[in-house]
Order: sequence, then structure tokens, then C-alpha cells
Amino acid sequence: MTRDPRYDILFEPVQIGPVVARNRFYQVPHCCGMGHVHPRTAAVMRGVKAEGGWAVVSTEECDIHHSSDVSPYMEQRLWDDDDIPQHQLMIDAVHAHGSLAAVELAHSGGEAPNHYSRTVPIAPSAIPVSSYEPVQARAMTKRDIRETREIYRKAALRSKRAGYDIIYVYAAHMLTLPCQFLSKRCNHRTDEYGGSLENRVRLLKEIIEDTKDAVGDTCGIAVRFMLDELMGSDGIECEEEGIEIVSLLAELPDIWDVNISDWDNDSATSRFKPEGHQEQFIKAVKSVTSKPVVGVGRFTSPDTMVSQIRRGILDMIGAARPSIADPFLPKKIEQGRIEDIRECIGCNICVTGDYTITPIRCTQNPTMGEEWRRGWHPEIIPSASEEGPILIIGGGPAGLECAVSLGKRGCQVTLADSNEELGGRVNLESALPGLTQWGRVRDYRMQQLHNLANVELFPASTMTASDIAEFGADHIVIATGAKWRKDGVGRQHAFALPGTEQSHVHTPDDIMSGLELSGDVVVYDDDHYYMGGLIAELLNSQGANVTIVTPATDVSNFTHKTLEQETIQGRLIDLGVAIRTATALKSIGKDSIEMTCIYSDQLSEIACDHVITVTARTPKDQLFHKFTAKMEGSEDVNVPQACCIGDCYAPGTIAAAVYSGHQYARNFGEPADDREVPFLRELTKI
Repeated sequence: MTRDPRYDILFEPVQIGPVVARNRFYQVPHCCGMGHVHPRTAAVMRGVKAEGGWAVVSTEECDIHHSSDVSPYMEQRLWDDDDIPQHQLMIDAVHAHGSLAAVELAHSGGEAPNHYSRTVPIAPSAIPVSSYEPVQARAMTKRDIRETREIYRKAALRSKRAGYDIIYVYAAHMLTLPCQFLSKRCNHRTDEYGGSLENRVRLLKEIIEDTKDAVGDTCGIAVRFMLDELMGSDGIECEEEGIEIVSLLAELPDIWDVNISDWDNDSATSRFKPEGHQEQFIKAVKSVTSKPVVGVGRFTSPDTMVSQIRRGILDMIGAARPSIADPFLPKKIEQGRIEDIRECIGCNICVTGDYTITPIRCTQNPTMGEEWRRGWHPEIIPSASEEGPILIIGGGPAGLECAVSLGKRGCQVTLADSNEELGGRVNLESALPGLTQWGRVRDYRMQQLHNLANVELFPASTMTASDIAEFGADHIVIATGAKWRKDGVGRQHAFALPGTEQSHVHTPDDIMSGLELSGDVVVYDDDHYYMGGLIAELLNSQGANVTIVTPATDVSNFTHKTLEQETIQGRLIDLGVAIRTATALKSIGKDSIEMTCIYSDQLSEIACDHVITVTARTPKDQLFHKFTAKMEGSEDVNVPQACCIGDCYAPGTIAAAVYSGHQYARNFGEPADDREVPFLRELTKI
């Protein structure tokens, strides 16, 4: 296949100071939960992106000094020369495919609690660190400022010696010292580094000039800047100080990397922001500088990319999440394989890796984070030594991924599902408010399956244990999913709650299947991810008077880790949904519920007509157990091997279900791994 000429502009080279990017695809800096603790894992992951066609591949935030220690978060470090060899692993992996390696040098100033180094944090003024910790930064002296400039200079020189092609001066998300100097909230100084905007810009300007002087002869200098904090006059606003700051520095860097602050706005989920939602801010920067501009917007459509370039919005297509979902996105466009792009769904499960301090994962791309430790490549899967036949029962995310991956390995696969439309829980959940893009999990895999002649699909086909036995497959994979519990058992309650057996008690499955409710409805959320808030929002839109009750201290608590919690709770408040936090359901009566405070055991009641229990889920594994019981009495020596995958094995996220299906397919027919740990670990040598 050949590239569509409409997309030729995406493959034009771009000059970035003294270096040249081979095309317009730019993987901007993004966290990956690996950092200085898992350098090989990170290096191979970034190298795969270079292989996939990204002309520039950047690190995550890289701390440049022990006074900028963001532990326990797993970011990069470049405190002294001892850190250089780790960076060279990533640089070599990126250079091997002809791409430029970029490092995002960062000093977090008053945002760094310095738990590991125990260095007292520094900031423009004496301010507490933003996290709820008893740590406060001291106000920097003039000497501190001079020493900080030298810290940046040394870090730039180390980066050059390591082999980086592009050096970042990072001033975004209010996570960095230069940004804190720009901010009136953080900078209360009265000397030449405080007060007027020109004074507050001074340190950033000096660091850019110092960096250019130190390494600008061979390295491109990038500035990552947040143009608007989206908090009105309390913060930096695009049309006020934001664009003025850029104007004062317009021609200093070799490239501008534009975003907005803070992270939950910059990386907003598809539930709340569409593709390209930062256009107005990127365009504003482009209008005041002659230097190339890179911007982000969860770009997955090549038509949108071309439009942004032709309309003068930006020069390079920046991406973090789309490059995670499909590291080969550029190459697929170049090769004319648009339909093979694994489009980002904007769920932000990738972000949870940073917050849980574990290697990154992705709903769409199950190989993300496994490139080094398991040897998984997103586009290459080896042929299987055994062809099957294999019967997969269940066409949800686990079953679809399993069928696709086994099919690409050359196996003979049959997939049967009792529903007329394949997709399982994805079909139901993508119909909830704001989750339309989640349907891409189903759509991508269905498109791949239609190209695999060795995979047969049988929707609307209910299978019994006898049907499975008669089918004649050598291997049986049960992927029949899970269902929400009605009895209230979950994190807060280990036993069924009184009253949950009543007919006015429902589950999310009932609501997603089309049940509409009116009157007073209580949503009891002991799941703490997106479902409880979405069910409340949906019922509210249908006219119900909704109260959401949760044992957590806020609504949808886990979504702090997907950058959505404040937006979710704010939306529910704006919609008029009543919220009761730190409150557990105790029992359900005919027309009310009894609740208890999780701290004091004080009791209270709410009158209601209906209750939705969003608690735990139960695997739908009855078919597996019936089949295995049937086979136990069989005299056939060639009894098929059966197993469960996905939610049928253990209910979890859609990402976990996809991973489970992929893992089965990767391991199928392979020799048993006799290692106690079935993946590589990066151990410190003693």
C-alpha cells in the first residue's frame, strides 16, 4: 500500500535549530512510571516509538538536581554524571531508527517535597508545597538563583554529552521553578525577579539563554510552556500574560511546545474534551513566533493533523497518549494503512501508571510497558507452533483481543458470542455519557478480524457445555465477562446488605440495558471508578432526582489517577445531583435507605424510590465450570484444555481485559515458563 498524497505534508522534515526532524510527528514528553528505576523498560518502549515513525521521541520529566526530588514518583534523573549511562540506553534506542532524542530538563522548585534527598525545597517565595504535606519551601536568595542557573547549565551539558539532540527548558503545569517565578500566586518577590511581568519572566529568559549558550551549537532548544492555567485572573491567562510571556521570548528557543495547565486540563479525557481541543492556545503562540510550534490534542485522525498544519495552527503533531495507543501511528499513515491505526480512546488509564508508580499501561495497546520485560512488540507477534483449533466464547474486549492476536499468529480460531453485536461491555459502556470514543476498543479489533481469514465469527450463538464438547476444538477460551452485584457486597461490605433483594434495587447492568427510572434515586458507589458518577449523570438526564452516596471522601475517587475527579464531581454538583461522601449503605427499606458515617457510625436516612448498587462484579464463569465438570467424567484422552480470561477470570478494567486476552494469545503454544517471575526485572547489582 502507498501513502495517500493528501498526507505528504506530514512527512516533510522540520528544522529545529541545528538538528532536523525527519517528519512532523513529535512524541512530546510524557510520564511512564518507569523513570530512573526502570531505565531499560523505558528505553525499549521509547525505541519502539522511534521505530514506529516518530521523528522526535522525548523522555518524561527529568529532575536535574537533588533539590528537585519528586520521589516517590518514577521520573528521570540527571543529578550528576553517574546518571548519564541510563539516558544513553534510551538515546541509542531512539537513534537506532533515525529519530531525534529529546530530554525534558525540570526543576520542580516548590512542588518538590524532596522526600528522598531531604533537601529543603526552594521556591521564589516561602510557600508550602502543593500536596497536603507538612513541607514548605524556603524563599530563594540571589545566590540561590545564580546557583540554579548553573544547575540548569550543567544539566544541559550533561544532556549533550549523553547524546540528546533536543534539550528542553520545561516551564509548564506549574510543576517547575520557572513557572513558579512567572506566577503571581507563587512569586511575591519585590526584587528584579518579582513584581512586573518582565521581572517574573527574567529567570526563564536567563535559563533559555544559558542553555542555548551551553549546547545550542549542536542541540535544538525547546521550551515547553503552558499558555493558560484556565483559572481566570488568579492564574496566567492566554489573552493577558500568557501570550505576552511568549512574545517576550518568541525567538529565543528553536521550538515551542505549547500546552495548558494543569495536567487534568492538558490531558483531559475524551469524556470531557474532543480531539484538538487546545487549538486556540497553540494558534496564539504560532501567531507571535517564527519558530516551529508543536502542540497536542489527542490527535489520531490524519485529516485533522493535516488541517492543523495547513491552517497554520502548528508545525509538528505532538502526541503523548496517541503514541502510547499506537507507537506505529506515523508509519501506518506513511504506508497507507489508516484503518490499522489503534486510536487512543482518551481514557487516561496510561496516566494511572504515574500515579501508582508502576510501568505504564494502555487500554488499546496491551504491549505498552511490556516491550522490554516481556519482549512484546506492538506490531510483531510470532507465528504459533500450534494452530489449534481454538474456540473463544465471548466477544468482549478480552475475547476480541485474544481472537485478533491468535489470528495474527496463524491459529484457526472460532469466536462465538450470544449477542448479535460483538463488543461485550464496551458496547454498553461506550453508550454512557461522554464515552463514545471507548467504542474504538471494539471497532479496531473488529476491523482487524475482518482481515483474518483464519478467524470465524459467530454472533448470536449461545453455547452450552455440550455444544463446546461437540465442537471439537483443542483449546477452549471462556471470555464471558462479569456482571454487577446487586447485594451490596464490595469494598465496604463483605456480606449482603439487608433489603438488596427487593425489586426496586438495580445494578448498572440494568441501567445500561435500557431501564429508565424516575422519582428519587440513590446511586450507592463502592466501586470508586467512573461507573457510579456516570450512572448518576445518566439518570439525572432522564429526569430522576439523584443522590450519590459513597464511602469514599469524594466521588469517583480512583479518577484522581485519571485526572478526572474534580471535573466529575463539579459536573454532578452543577447538574444538581446530591452528594453524600464518607457514608456507607447499611440497609435498604421499601421507600428509604439507612446509612452510616464511616468515621462515627452515626446513622441517617434518605427517602428514595430506587437504589442502584455500584459495588463489586461477579465473574460469569458458570459455563467454564459446567464444561470442566462435564469433561471430568469423560473417557476421551484428548480432553480440550479450557481457561477463563478477562472479566470472566477476574473483573477489572477494560485495559486489564484486553491485556488478559493478549497474554493468552502470546503464551499459546509456547513452552511453559519455568522462571519463578515470568518477566524480566531491573535489579540493582550489589
